[in-house]
Amino acid sequence: MCIRDSPLYLLIMGCCCIFSFKGLFTLLVIACIAIGFEIVVDDKKNFVFDEKNLQKIAQAGVAKAGPNATEEKVVMAVIDGVLAAYPKYAKYSGEWIFNNAGGAMGTMTVLHASFSEYLILFGNPTGTEGHTGRFIADDYFTIIYGEQWAAAANGLTKEIYRVGDQHHLPRYVAKQYRMPDACFALEYAKGNIPSMLFFGFADLFTSTLDIVTLWQTIKGSTVLMLENAMQGKI
Repeated sequence: MCIRDSPLYLLIMGCCCIFSFKGLFTLLVIACIAIGFEIVVDDKKNFVFDEKNLQKIAQAGVAKAGPNATEEKVVMAVIDGVLAAYPKYAKYSGEWIFNNAGGAMGTMTVLHASFSEYLILFGNPTGTEGHTGRFIADDYFTIIYGEQWAAAANGLTKEIYRVGDQHHLPRYVAKQYRMPDACFALEYAKGNIPSMLFFGFADLFTSTLDIVTLWQTIKGSTVLMLENAMQGKI
C-alpha cells in the first residue's frame, strides 16, 4: 500500500488542513479587527487636543514661571495652563511614575489617556538616552526645561530642541534621543495609542521587573483609557 493511501497519512493531512485553515482564519479575523480599530481611533473627530495650542500653553507656562525657575516651578506652571485650557479632558492626579522604555528612564505624570490621545509631562533631573520607539501615532514633544538631542538612523548631525521647541516624531519614524542633563517636556501623542503600550511595557518585563511601576503605569494609563471610553471619549 502506498503511504499516501494509508488512513493515518490521510488523517494527519486532514488535521493539518483543518488547523491551517483555522489558523489562517484566526489571523484574518485579528487583522480585520486591528484594521477596523485603527480606522476608528484615527478619526480626526476623536482628537480634542491640538499640538500647536499645547506648544503655546507650554511656552506660556515657561514664561509665567520666569527666568531661572526650578524644574518643579516650570512643570507646575505648564500643568496649570493645560488644566485651564482643557478642564474637561485633562486631570492632574499628583502622581509621578517611573517610565522605562527603549533603554531610557524618566518620570511622568499622566494628564490624559484615551484610545486616540495621550498627554503627559515627562522628563528627569539627571539626563537619559534611548530609542524613541516607532509608533502608529504622531508624537509631539515640547521642551519646557533643559534640552533634548535627537538623530535619525541616517542623521550624521544631531537635532537640538531647546525650551519652547516642539519635536515632532511622525508615525512610523524612530530616532535615537538624549536628554544630556535635567530635561522636562509636555508630550502629546495622537493616533493608535494602545499600540504604543507594548513599547511602554517592554522594559518592565525584560529589564527592570519593577512590579510597582508596572501597576502604577497600568492604573495611570490603561484604566484612564477605559474610563474615557465609558464616557464616550475614544
